Amino acid sequence: MEEVTPQPDQESTPSQEASSQESATAPARAPRQPAPPPIGLDGRGEALKALLPGPLAPFEPEVDTALDEVVVTVASERLLDACATLRSDPSLSFDYLRCLSVVDYEDRFQVVYHLWSREHRHKLTLKVDTTVESPSVPSVTGVWRGADWFEREGYDLFGVEFPGHPDPRVLILYEEFEGFPGRKSFPFHDYQEW
Repeated sequence: MEEVTPQPDQESTPSQEASSQESATAPARAPRQPAPPPIGLDGRGEALKALLPGPLAPFEPEVDTALDEVVVTVASERLLDACATLRSDPSLSFDYLRCLSVVDYEDRFQVVYHLWSREHRHKLTLKVDTTVESPSVPSVTGVWRGADWFEREGYDLFGVEFPGHPDPRVLILYEEFEGFPGRKSFPFHDYQEW
């Protein structure tokens, strides 16, 4: 409804005054909130969770869920064989590595692989733990070429070594940089508030 402002030589009518008061006191509409992310597995996730213990049985995985993804944890020494199975088994076909990240839990590091099957359209999170004293996880670049820069970043920032990586050059930091700035224990001495 259009608000009418009385002219100096005109008087406002009662309906114009009521309309003006309504618009001034009407509550503002709340901004539209995005829908919350789904919590729990959908049908594909449930089917994948039921399927995994078969093909992955030789690797003694822990199979769990987190939000809307199936989560599998394997031992470091079984990682390459588990990854090869996840990629080559026709019922799984995890042919795309979405992301690889390193998490510092202070008492251990965890390398996390986010996988996707383009054929079956299901997703999976694969986790493997390694020690803080000698962090090392076999390179999966032979399974997913896209792991190349992710693994190099994991070394630069956290010091996790990926034996078998074809090109372990520094990616983010300069060659002479000392330490691993992604670690929680890395000191930030030079930080100044501007």
